[in-house]
Amino acid sequence: MWIAIIVVVVLAGLAGLIILNARKQIKNLKDVKDSEKVKILTDSNFQNKIKTSAVLVDFWASWCVPCKMMIPVLNEVAEGANGKYTIAKVNVDEQKAIAAKFAIRSIPTMIMFQNDREVKRITGVKTKDYLLKELDRRISL
Repeated sequence: MWIAIIVVVVLAGLAGLIILNARKQIKNLKDVKDSEKVKILTDSNFQNKIKTSAVLVDFWASWCVPCKMMIPVLNEVAEGANGKYTIAKVNVDEQKAIAAKFAIRSIPTMIMFQNDREVKRITGVKTKDYLLKELDRRISL
């Protein structure tokens, strides 16, 4: 029985250290600027932008840590797009009507549009490779 208690105490201590380390990393997460190739969408330009070929729209907010984690990934995808697709962003705090229209319930949520039609919805933090595979799959359809 004592061994079980010791194991529980050690595991609880390790869990606490992991949580403290994660909090420290989140606090030290630096703000990364969007690439110039990432388009910022608003009520005035949203419909016009999603009408053109393939567009991946990231719904995000400035206070959202997972959203901040996606910035460098989306920047890399946008930099390598070579005109095959567009990467765009909608700030859900500033563009509430757009977020409501697409029933955005959690962020980050990314929606792929092709010729004004939603073709794929992705939620959460994803890798560059995952996004590229999904974009390539949707573009080739």
